[in-house]
Amino acid sequence: MDTGDTAWVLVSSALVMLMTPGLALFYGGLVRSKNVLGTIMHSFIMLGLVSIQFVLIGYSIAFGPDQGGLVGNLDWAFLRNVSATEPNAAYAATIPHQTYMIFQLMFAVITPALITGAFAERAKFSTFIVFMLLWATLVYDPIAHWVWGAGGWLGLVAEENGDVGLKALDFAGGTVVHINAGVAALVAAIIYGKRHGFGREPMEPHDITMVVVGASLLWFGWFGFNAGSAVAAGSLASNAFVVTHTATAAAALTWAGLSWFFLGKPSVVGAAAGAVAGLVAITPASGFVTPMAALAIGVGAGSFCYLAVRLRAKIGLDDSLDVVGVHGVGGTWGAIATGIFCVTSVNAVAPDGLLESGSFDQLGKQLVAVGATIAYSFVATYVILKVLDLVMGLRVSEEEEIVGIDVSQHGERAYLLDGGAPYAGIPVALENSQSYTGTPSSTASQA
Repeated sequence: MDTGDTAWVLVSSALVMLMTPGLALFYGGLVRSKNVLGTIMHSFIMLGLVSIQFVLIGYSIAFGPDQGGLVGNLDWAFLRNVSATEPNAAYAATIPHQTYMIFQLMFAVITPALITGAFAERAKFSTFIVFMLLWATLVYDPIAHWVWGAGGWLGLVAEENGDVGLKALDFAGGTVVHINAGVAALVAAIIYGKRHGFGREPMEPHDITMVVVGASLLWFGWFGFNAGSAVAAGSLASNAFVVTHTATAAAALTWAGLSWFFLGKPSVVGAAAGAVAGLVAITPASGFVTPMAALAIGVGAGSFCYLAVRLRAKIGLDDSLDVVGVHGVGGTWGAIATGIFCVTSVNAVAPDGLLESGSFDQLGKQLVAVGATIAYSFVATYVILKVLDLVMGLRVSEEEEIVGIDVSQHGERAYLLDGGAPYAGIPVALENSQSYTGTPSSTASQA
Protein backbone atom coordinates (compact mmCIF):
# COMPACT_ATOMS: atom_id res chain seq x y z
CA MET A 1 0.00 0.00 0.00
CA ASP A 2 1.03 3.60 -0.58
CA THR A 3 0.86 6.18 2.22
CA GLY A 4 0.66 9.08 -0.24
CA ASP A 5 -2.35 7.57 -2.00
CA THR A 6 -4.00 6.84 1.34
CA ALA A 7 -3.43 10.39 2.55
CA TRP A 8 -4.85 11.86 -0.67
CA VAL A 9 -8.03 9.76 -0.56
CA LEU A 10 -8.58 10.55 3.14
CA VAL A 11 -8.19 14.28 2.43
CA SER A 12 -10.50 13.90 -0.57
CA SER A 13 -13.06 12.21 1.68
CA ALA A 14 -12.95 15.21 3.98
CA LEU A 15 -13.36 17.56 1.01
CA VAL A 16 -16.41 15.65 -0.21
CA MET A 17 -17.85 15.69 3.31
CA LEU A 18 -17.61 19.50 3.27
CA MET A 19 -19.71 19.59 0.11
CA THR A 20 -22.87 18.59 2.01
CA PRO A 21 -22.74 21.58 4.42
CA GLY A 22 -21.82 23.66 1.36
CA LEU A 23 -24.93 22.42 -0.38
CA ALA A 24 -26.94 23.25 2.76
CA LEU A 25 -25.79 26.86 2.58
CA PHE A 26 -26.32 27.05 -1.19
CA TYR A 27 -29.88 25.76 -0.88
CA GLY A 28 -30.53 27.64 2.37
CA GLY A 29 -29.76 31.00 0.81
CA LEU A 30 -32.15 30.37 -2.07
CA VAL A 31 -35.28 29.87 0.04
CA ARG A 32 -37.38 32.30 2.05
CA SER A 33 -36.10 33.20 5.49
CA LYS A 34 -38.94 31.31 7.20
CA ASN A 35 -37.63 28.07 5.63
CA VAL A 36 -33.86 28.44 5.83
CA LEU A 37 -33.27 26.19 8.88
CA GLY A 38 -35.48 23.41 7.54
CA THR A 39 -33.73 23.56 4.17
CA ILE A 40 -30.29 23.44 5.78
CA MET A 41 -31.44 20.56 7.98
CA HIS A 42 -32.49 18.54 4.92
CA SER A 43 -28.86 18.41 3.81
CA PHE A 44 -27.13 18.39 7.19
CA ILE A 45 -29.13 15.47 8.59
CA MET A 46 -27.93 13.31 5.68
CA LEU A 47 -24.48 13.29 7.31
CA GLY A 48 -26.06 11.36 10.15
CA LEU A 49 -28.76 9.31 8.47
CA VAL A 50 -27.02 8.10 5.31
CA SER A 51 -23.64 7.64 7.00
CA ILE A 52 -25.14 5.09 9.38
CA GLN A 53 -27.14 3.43 6.60
CA PHE A 54 -24.01 3.12 4.45
CA VAL A 55 -21.88 1.67 7.23
CA LEU A 56 -24.57 -0.87 8.16
CA ILE A 57 -25.76 -2.08 4.75
CA GLY A 58 -25.35 0.55 2.02
CA TYR A 59 -21.69 -0.08 1.25
CA SER A 60 -22.28 -3.81 0.93
CA ILE A 61 -25.26 -3.31 -1.41
CA ALA A 62 -23.32 -0.87 -3.58
CA PHE A 63 -19.85 -2.41 -3.59
CA GLY A 64 -20.13 -5.86 -2.05
CA PRO A 65 -19.67 -9.18 -3.90
CA ASP A 66 -21.76 -9.06 -7.07
CA GLN A 67 -25.20 -10.61 -7.48
CA GLY A 68 -26.01 -10.80 -11.17
CA GLY A 69 -24.59 -7.38 -12.03
CA LEU A 70 -27.41 -5.65 -10.15
CA VAL A 71 -26.46 -5.38 -6.45
CA GLY A 72 -23.84 -6.52 -4.01
CA ASN A 73 -24.69 -9.11 -1.41
CA LEU A 74 -24.53 -8.45 2.34
CA ASP A 75 -21.13 -10.05 2.98
CA TRP A 76 -19.77 -6.60 3.86
CA ALA A 77 -22.74 -5.48 5.97
CA PHE A 78 -21.69 -3.85 9.26
CA LEU A 79 -18.28 -3.47 7.54
CA ARG A 80 -17.44 -7.14 7.94
CA ASN A 81 -14.40 -7.98 5.78
CA VAL A 82 -13.74 -4.27 5.12
CA SER A 83 -10.16 -4.06 6.31
CA ALA A 84 -8.44 -1.02 7.78
CA THR A 85 -5.03 -2.49 6.93
CA GLU A 86 -5.45 -4.31 3.61
CA PRO A 87 -6.72 -3.07 0.22
CA ASN A 88 -9.44 -4.49 -1.98
CA ALA A 89 -7.62 -4.76 -5.29
CA ALA A 90 -10.80 -4.60 -7.40
CA TYR A 91 -11.36 -1.01 -6.28
CA ALA A 92 -8.02 0.43 -5.18
CA ALA A 93 -4.83 -1.58 -4.78
CA THR A 94 -2.79 0.98 -2.85
CA ILE A 95 -5.13 2.17 -0.08
CA PRO A 96 -6.92 0.36 2.78
CA HIS A 97 -10.33 -1.01 1.90
CA GLN A 98 -11.80 1.05 4.74
CA THR A 99 -10.35 4.22 3.21
CA TYR A 100 -12.12 3.48 -0.06
CA MET A 101 -15.34 2.85 1.87
CA ILE A 102 -15.30 6.19 3.68
CA PHE A 103 -14.62 8.00 0.41
CA GLN A 104 -17.66 6.36 -1.19
CA LEU A 105 -19.73 7.05 1.91
CA MET A 106 -19.41 10.80 1.33
CA PHE A 107 -20.84 10.37 -2.20
CA ALA A 108 -23.75 8.41 -0.77
CA VAL A 109 -24.42 11.24 1.71
CA ILE A 110 -24.60 14.14 -0.72
CA THR A 111 -26.61 12.45 -3.48
CA PRO A 112 -29.99 12.26 -1.67
CA ALA A 113 -29.30 15.73 -0.24
CA LEU A 114 -29.29 17.07 -3.81
CA ILE A 115 -32.90 15.92 -4.29
CA THR A 116 -34.16 18.03 -1.40
CA GLY A 117 -34.02 21.23 -3.43
CA ALA A 118 -36.95 19.99 -5.51
CA PHE A 119 -39.42 19.98 -2.60
CA ALA A 120 -37.93 22.71 -0.41
CA GLU A 121 -40.37 24.76 1.70
CA ARG A 122 -43.18 22.18 1.87
CA ALA A 123 -41.92 18.77 3.05
CA LYS A 124 -43.05 17.06 6.25
CA PHE A 125 -39.86 16.16 8.09
CA SER A 126 -40.92 12.75 9.41
CA THR A 127 -41.85 11.50 5.95
CA PHE A 128 -38.74 13.11 4.50
CA ILE A 129 -36.50 11.02 6.77
CA VAL A 130 -38.17 7.77 5.70
CA PHE A 131 -38.02 8.80 2.02
CA MET A 132 -34.30 9.55 2.18
CA LEU A 133 -33.53 6.25 3.90
CA LEU A 134 -35.55 4.23 1.39
CA TRP A 135 -34.17 6.13 -1.59
CA ALA A 136 -30.56 5.68 -0.51
CA THR A 137 -31.09 1.94 -0.05
CA LEU A 138 -33.33 1.12 -3.01
CA VAL A 139 -32.16 3.62 -5.64
CA TYR A 140 -28.70 5.03 -4.94
CA ASP A 141 -27.00 1.84 -3.76
CA PRO A 142 -28.13 -0.38 -6.68
CA ILE A 143 -27.21 2.21 -9.33
CA ALA A 144 -23.82 2.72 -7.66
CA HIS A 145 -23.27 -1.03 -8.01
CA TRP A 146 -24.32 -1.00 -11.67
CA VAL A 147 -21.70 1.61 -12.53
CA TRP A 148 -18.92 1.33 -9.91
CA GLY A 149 -19.37 -2.05 -8.25
CA ALA A 150 -17.20 -5.00 -9.18
CA GLY A 151 -19.31 -6.92 -11.70
CA GLY A 152 -21.89 -4.15 -12.17
CA TRP A 153 -23.62 -4.46 -15.54
CA LEU A 154 -22.94 -0.90 -16.72
CA GLY A 155 -19.44 -0.37 -15.45
CA LEU A 156 -15.75 -1.00 -15.88
CA VAL A 157 -14.81 -2.96 -12.76
CA ALA A 158 -14.41 -6.68 -13.51
CA GLU A 159 -15.41 -9.35 -11.04
CA GLU A 160 -12.92 -12.06 -10.08
CA ASN A 161 -14.28 -14.41 -12.74
CA GLY A 162 -13.33 -11.90 -15.43
CA ASP A 163 -16.84 -10.77 -16.41
CA VAL A 164 -17.05 -7.11 -17.35
CA GLY A 165 -19.94 -4.71 -17.76
CA LEU A 166 -20.98 -2.45 -20.60
CA LYS A 167 -17.96 -0.19 -19.94
CA ALA A 168 -19.92 3.04 -19.77
CA LEU A 169 -17.63 5.76 -18.39
CA ASP A 170 -18.53 7.63 -15.21
CA PHE A 171 -15.43 8.80 -13.38
CA ALA A 172 -17.05 10.45 -10.38
CA GLY A 173 -20.84 10.36 -10.59
CA GLY A 174 -22.59 11.76 -13.66
CA THR A 175 -25.06 8.87 -13.72
CA VAL A 176 -24.80 7.59 -10.15
CA VAL A 177 -25.08 10.99 -8.48
CA HIS A 178 -26.40 13.73 -10.73
CA ILE A 179 -28.73 12.11 -13.26
CA ASN A 180 -30.00 9.84 -10.50
CA ALA A 181 -30.73 12.77 -8.17
CA GLY A 182 -32.03 14.99 -10.98
CA VAL A 183 -34.60 12.43 -12.12
CA ALA A 184 -35.68 11.77 -8.53
CA ALA A 185 -36.07 15.53 -8.10
CA LEU A 186 -38.33 15.71 -11.15
CA VAL A 187 -40.56 12.99 -9.73
CA ALA A 188 -40.59 14.65 -6.31
CA ALA A 189 -41.47 18.08 -7.70
CA ILE A 190 -44.44 16.57 -9.54
CA ILE A 191 -45.75 14.45 -6.66
CA TYR A 192 -45.19 17.04 -3.90
CA GLY A 193 -46.97 19.65 -5.99
CA LYS A 194 -46.54 23.41 -6.02
CA ARG A 195 -45.82 25.57 -3.01
CA HIS A 196 -48.66 27.66 -1.61
CA GLY A 197 -48.64 30.92 -3.56
CA PHE A 198 -46.31 29.67 -6.30
CA GLY A 199 -46.68 31.87 -9.37
CA ARG A 200 -48.64 34.49 -7.41
CA GLU A 201 -46.26 35.58 -4.67
CA PRO A 202 -42.65 36.75 -5.03
CA MET A 203 -40.20 34.03 -4.00
CA GLU A 204 -36.76 35.59 -4.06
CA PRO A 205 -33.60 34.20 -2.42
CA HIS A 206 -33.45 35.54 1.12
CA ASP A 207 -29.61 35.57 1.34
CA ILE A 208 -27.54 35.60 -1.85
CA THR A 209 -24.37 35.97 0.20
CA MET A 210 -25.11 32.53 1.67
CA VAL A 211 -25.69 31.18 -1.85
CA VAL A 212 -22.26 32.30 -3.03
CA VAL A 213 -20.53 30.95 0.08
CA GLY A 214 -22.26 27.62 -0.42
CA ALA A 215 -21.33 27.48 -4.11
CA SER A 216 -17.73 28.31 -3.23
CA LEU A 217 -17.59 25.47 -0.70
CA LEU A 218 -19.02 23.13 -3.32
CA TRP A 219 -16.37 24.24 -5.81
CA PHE A 220 -13.65 23.67 -3.21
CA GLY A 221 -14.96 20.27 -2.10
CA TRP A 222 -15.49 19.11 -5.66
CA PHE A 223 -11.74 18.76 -6.13
CA GLY A 224 -11.96 15.86 -3.70
CA PHE A 225 -15.08 14.58 -5.47
CA ASN A 226 -13.40 14.37 -8.88
CA ALA A 227 -9.64 14.27 -8.32
CA GLY A 228 -10.13 11.95 -5.35
CA SER A 229 -11.89 9.48 -7.65
CA ALA A 230 -8.51 8.63 -9.12
CA VAL A 231 -7.98 6.87 -5.71
CA ALA A 232 -4.28 7.65 -6.04
CA ALA A 233 -2.08 10.75 -5.84
CA GLY A 234 -0.84 10.80 -9.42
CA SER A 235 -1.24 12.15 -12.93
CA LEU A 236 -4.89 11.11 -13.25
CA ALA A 237 -5.80 13.03 -10.10
CA SER A 238 -3.92 16.03 -11.46
CA ASN A 239 -5.84 15.94 -14.73
CA ALA A 240 -9.17 15.58 -12.93
CA PHE A 241 -8.32 18.56 -10.74
CA VAL A 242 -7.40 20.78 -13.70
CA VAL A 243 -10.38 19.89 -15.89
CA THR A 244 -12.77 20.31 -12.95
CA HIS A 245 -11.63 23.86 -12.36
CA THR A 246 -11.58 24.71 -16.09
CA ALA A 247 -15.11 23.49 -16.78
CA THR A 248 -16.50 25.19 -13.69
CA ALA A 249 -14.96 28.54 -14.55
CA ALA A 250 -16.30 28.31 -18.11
CA ALA A 251 -19.81 27.44 -16.95
CA ALA A 252 -19.94 30.24 -14.37
CA LEU A 253 -18.92 32.79 -17.01
CA THR A 254 -21.37 31.36 -19.54
CA TRP A 255 -24.40 31.45 -17.22
CA ALA A 256 -23.57 34.96 -15.99
CA GLY A 257 -23.08 36.10 -19.57
CA LEU A 258 -26.39 34.63 -20.70
CA SER A 259 -28.25 36.29 -17.83
CA TRP A 260 -26.56 39.57 -18.74
CA PHE A 261 -27.60 39.16 -22.40
CA PHE A 262 -31.22 38.13 -21.76
CA LEU A 263 -32.00 40.09 -18.59
CA GLY A 264 -29.73 43.10 -18.93
CA LYS A 265 -27.58 42.43 -15.82
CA PRO A 266 -25.04 39.75 -14.86
CA SER A 267 -26.71 37.77 -12.08
CA VAL A 268 -24.74 36.81 -8.96
CA VAL A 269 -27.05 33.85 -8.32
CA GLY A 270 -26.61 32.95 -11.98
CA ALA A 271 -22.82 32.89 -11.69
CA ALA A 272 -23.09 30.62 -8.63
CA ALA A 273 -25.62 28.33 -10.32
CA GLY A 274 -23.44 28.22 -13.43
CA ALA A 275 -20.45 27.14 -11.39
CA VAL A 276 -22.46 24.27 -9.90
CA ALA A 277 -23.67 23.29 -13.37
CA GLY A 278 -20.08 23.15 -14.59
CA LEU A 279 -19.06 21.01 -11.62
CA VAL A 280 -21.92 18.65 -12.34
CA ALA A 281 -21.17 18.30 -16.05
CA ILE A 282 -17.44 17.66 -15.73
CA THR A 283 -17.91 15.03 -13.01
CA PRO A 284 -18.36 11.94 -15.25
CA ALA A 285 -15.72 13.15 -17.72
CA SER A 286 -13.04 14.39 -15.32
CA GLY A 287 -10.86 11.29 -15.56
CA PHE A 288 -11.17 10.92 -19.33
CA VAL A 289 -10.90 14.33 -21.07
CA THR A 290 -8.35 17.08 -21.69
CA PRO A 291 -8.55 20.66 -20.37
CA MET A 292 -9.70 22.00 -23.75
CA ALA A 293 -12.49 19.46 -23.87
CA ALA A 294 -13.39 20.52 -20.33
CA LEU A 295 -13.70 24.10 -21.56
CA ALA A 296 -16.26 22.98 -24.13
CA ILE A 297 -18.11 20.89 -21.54
CA GLY A 298 -18.27 23.91 -19.21
CA VAL A 299 -19.66 26.21 -21.89
CA GLY A 300 -22.22 23.56 -22.78
CA ALA A 301 -23.21 23.15 -19.13
CA GLY A 302 -23.67 26.87 -18.60
CA SER A 303 -25.79 27.11 -21.74
CA PHE A 304 -27.93 23.98 -21.48
CA CYS A 305 -28.62 24.31 -17.78
CA TYR A 306 -29.50 28.01 -18.09
CA LEU A 307 -31.97 27.23 -20.87
CA ALA A 308 -33.40 24.28 -18.92
CA VAL A 309 -34.05 26.48 -15.89
CA ARG A 310 -35.79 29.10 -18.03
CA LEU A 311 -37.92 26.36 -19.61
CA ARG A 312 -38.83 25.01 -16.17
CA ALA A 313 -40.03 28.45 -15.15
CA LYS A 314 -42.15 28.76 -18.31
CA ILE A 315 -43.92 25.42 -17.89
CA GLY A 316 -44.66 26.09 -14.21
CA LEU A 317 -42.97 23.08 -12.62
CA ASP A 318 -42.23 23.94 -8.98
CA ASP A 319 -38.77 22.43 -8.70
CA SER A 320 -38.00 24.88 -5.92
CA LEU A 321 -34.21 25.13 -6.33
CA ASP A 322 -33.85 23.87 -9.91
CA VAL A 323 -32.34 20.48 -9.19
CA VAL A 324 -33.64 19.08 -12.48
CA GLY A 325 -32.22 21.89 -14.60
CA VAL A 326 -28.80 21.93 -12.95
CA HIS A 327 -28.16 18.34 -11.87
CA GLY A 328 -30.42 16.38 -14.20
CA VAL A 329 -29.60 18.30 -17.37
CA GLY A 330 -25.98 18.99 -16.36
CA GLY A 331 -25.35 15.35 -15.48
CA THR A 332 -26.92 14.15 -18.72
CA TRP A 333 -24.84 16.55 -20.79
CA GLY A 334 -21.69 15.51 -18.92
CA ALA A 335 -22.34 11.79 -19.44
CA ILE A 336 -22.95 12.30 -23.16
CA ALA A 337 -19.99 14.64 -23.50
CA THR A 338 -17.77 11.98 -21.97
CA GLY A 339 -18.51 9.73 -24.94
CA ILE A 340 -17.72 12.60 -27.31
CA PHE A 341 -14.50 13.94 -25.79
CA CYS A 342 -12.83 10.99 -23.95
CA VAL A 343 -9.31 10.09 -25.07
CA THR A 344 -7.01 7.18 -24.29
CA SER A 345 -4.09 9.55 -23.76
CA VAL A 346 -5.72 10.78 -20.52
CA ASN A 347 -6.83 7.39 -19.22
CA ALA A 348 -5.90 4.05 -20.75
CA VAL A 349 -9.16 2.40 -19.67
CA ALA A 350 -11.13 4.74 -21.94
CA PRO A 351 -11.29 4.45 -25.73
CA ASP A 352 -10.99 7.48 -27.95
CA GLY A 353 -14.43 9.06 -28.16
CA LEU A 354 -16.45 10.38 -31.07
CA LEU A 355 -14.41 13.54 -31.60
CA GLU A 356 -11.06 11.74 -31.67
CA SER A 357 -11.99 8.47 -33.41
CA GLY A 358 -15.16 9.22 -35.33
CA SER A 359 -16.76 6.16 -33.72
CA PHE A 360 -20.13 6.28 -31.98
CA ASP A 361 -19.38 3.16 -29.94
CA GLN A 362 -18.57 4.83 -26.62
CA LEU A 363 -21.26 7.46 -27.07
CA GLY A 364 -23.79 4.67 -27.53
CA LYS A 365 -22.69 3.07 -24.27
CA GLN A 366 -23.04 6.40 -22.52
CA LEU A 367 -26.58 6.77 -23.82
CA VAL A 368 -27.49 3.30 -22.54
CA ALA A 369 -26.19 4.20 -19.08
CA VAL A 370 -28.09 7.50 -19.11
CA GLY A 371 -31.31 5.81 -20.21
CA ALA A 372 -31.04 3.00 -17.65
CA THR A 373 -30.39 5.44 -14.83
CA ILE A 374 -33.30 7.67 -15.82
CA ALA A 375 -35.72 4.76 -16.13
CA TYR A 376 -34.86 3.06 -12.85
CA SER A 377 -34.61 6.25 -10.81
CA PHE A 378 -37.91 7.56 -12.15
CA VAL A 379 -39.91 4.40 -11.51
CA ALA A 380 -38.37 3.56 -8.13
CA THR A 381 -38.68 7.12 -6.82
CA TYR A 382 -42.28 7.35 -8.02
CA VAL A 383 -43.25 4.15 -6.23
CA ILE A 384 -41.51 5.15 -2.99
CA LEU A 385 -43.14 8.60 -2.90
CA LYS A 386 -46.60 7.37 -3.83
CA VAL A 387 -46.54 4.76 -1.05
CA LEU A 388 -45.25 7.27 1.49
CA ASP A 389 -47.88 9.81 0.47
CA LEU A 390 -50.61 7.25 1.10
CA VAL A 391 -49.14 6.01 4.39
CA MET A 392 -47.64 9.14 5.99
CA GLY A 393 -48.39 12.16 3.82
CA LEU A 394 -45.59 14.08 2.10
CA ARG A 395 -46.48 17.71 2.76
CA VAL A 396 -47.03 19.91 5.73
CA SER A 397 -50.49 21.47 6.09
CA GLU A 398 -51.26 24.78 4.38
CA GLU A 399 -51.14 26.57 7.74
CA GLU A 400 -47.74 25.08 8.55
CA GLU A 401 -46.42 25.99 5.11
CA ILE A 402 -47.55 29.60 5.50
CA VAL A 403 -45.87 29.79 8.91
CA GLY A 404 -42.74 28.18 7.47
CA ILE A 405 -41.08 24.84 7.99
CA ASP A 406 -38.55 26.28 10.45
CA VAL A 407 -41.29 26.88 12.99
CA SER A 408 -43.75 24.16 12.04
CA GLN A 409 -41.25 21.32 11.69
CA HIS A 410 -38.39 22.31 14.00
CA GLY A 411 -39.80 24.85 16.46
CA GLU A 412 -37.01 27.35 15.71
CA ARG A 413 -36.31 30.47 13.69
CA ALA A 414 -33.11 31.29 11.86
CA TYR A 415 -33.29 35.02 12.61
CA LEU A 416 -34.67 36.87 15.65
CA LEU A 417 -34.46 40.31 14.13
CA ASP A 418 -37.34 41.70 16.21
CA GLY A 419 -35.59 40.86 19.48
CA GLY A 420 -38.58 38.83 20.62
CA ALA A 421 -38.44 35.96 23.08
CA PRO A 422 -38.16 32.38 21.78
CA TYR A 423 -41.50 30.67 21.22
CA ALA A 424 -42.59 27.37 22.73
CA GLY A 425 -43.49 25.40 19.61
CA ILE A 426 -45.95 24.88 16.79
CA PRO A 427 -49.26 25.86 18.45
CA VAL A 428 -47.95 29.28 19.47
CA ALA A 429 -46.31 29.72 16.09
CA LEU A 430 -49.54 28.92 14.28
CA GLU A 431 -51.52 31.38 16.42
CA ASN A 432 -49.05 34.08 15.46
CA SER A 433 -48.45 32.96 11.90
CA GLN A 434 -48.47 36.50 10.51
CA SER A 435 -45.39 37.31 12.58
CA TYR A 436 -43.37 34.44 11.22
CA THR A 437 -44.09 34.43 7.52
CA GLY A 438 -40.65 35.84 6.69
CA THR A 439 -39.54 37.29 3.40
CA PRO A 440 -40.06 35.73 -0.03
CA SER A 441 -37.53 33.41 -1.63
CA SER A 442 -36.81 31.75 -4.96
CA THR A 443 -34.60 29.75 -7.23
CA ALA A 444 -31.86 30.09 -9.76
CA SER A 445 -34.54 30.52 -12.41
CA GLN A 446 -34.87 34.20 -11.49
CA ALA A 447 -31.24 34.60 -12.51
